[in-house]
Amino acid sequence: MSDNKKAAVLASFAADSLALGAHWIYDVEEIVNRFGRVTTLEKPGSDSYHPRRDKGEFTHYGDQMLVLLTSVAEQKAFDLEDFSRRWRQLFEDYDGYVDGATKKTLAYYAKGKTAENAGSHTGDFAGAARMAPLVGLYGDDADRLAEAARAQARMTHDDPNTLDTAEFFARVTAAVLKGESPRAAVERLAASEAFEMTPVAMWVEEGLKSGNEESVAAIGKFGRACETPQVFPGVIHLIAKYETDLREALIQAVMGGGDSAARGSMTGMVLAAHLGMDAIPREWTDGMKKTREILSLLDRIVG
Repeated sequence: MSDNKKAAVLASFAADSLALGAHWIYDVEEIVNRFGRVTTLEKPGSDSYHPRRDKGEFTHYGDQMLVLLTSVAEQKAFDLEDFSRRWRQLFEDYDGYVDGATKKTLAYYAKGKTAENAGSHTGDFAGAARMAPLVGLYGDDADRLAEAARAQARMTHDDPNTLDTAEFFARVTAAVLKGESPRAAVERLAASEAFEMTPVAMWVEEGLKSGNEESVAAIGKFGRACETPQVFPGVIHLIAKYETDLREALIQAVMGGGDSAARGSMTGMVLAAHLGMDAIPREWTDGMKKTREILSLLDRIVG
């Protein structure tokens, strides 16, 4: 389980880095024209949302995920106050993109709110998608992982759909680490009492039904934007269709366009928990600028 915990975290970072060059390009033909089939890490263009980033770096999601990983490695636990403090420090002199949820949350902090109630009411999938470092810490305890995943998401995205998403994928990942297949875990948990009467069950059904469809088209049908109802079924599609092929799943996450970083980060976490380190292309981890730092931090929290 330890190696697969590490793989889940590393794959989530790799997915974010792979998505960087084409992130938030909604025209899938433009992605093909600019990059071809995205199989390697790419440098974003000067006209992108990440013009100051280089090949092998992260989007603002990945940067926040690294803050979370650093916090849990230092604290040997998920400490919301510590994560909050480090997260705010990241944005004191940040040279990357600052999204709406971050701006709203920082504004609430400035008005005196705390880590427990400063979260924006933005319903973006990304608030849940940065949770992977918690898998390294609590991957063998589904309840603790789910609680921490919800708390870290709520700090910036206090939206019911985003919080349920964080808990759902936390429980899926914990089940996968214990040996259940990703698809089986997704189906079982979507039908469980906790989720059967929530939108989660509907999004799971939509994603699973699309298994025979071409991935870029399926993602386009669900929606390429950042909102949870659009991203969630696309993640399910990728997990189910490429259950034994993490590389192809993450390539298709990027080729699907739009918010490919959030889509890929969650997909990579679940599939790597199933497939382990060998499933993550070495060329991606070799090309990431923070791989050594990530692995060093993981060694501090994963037995």
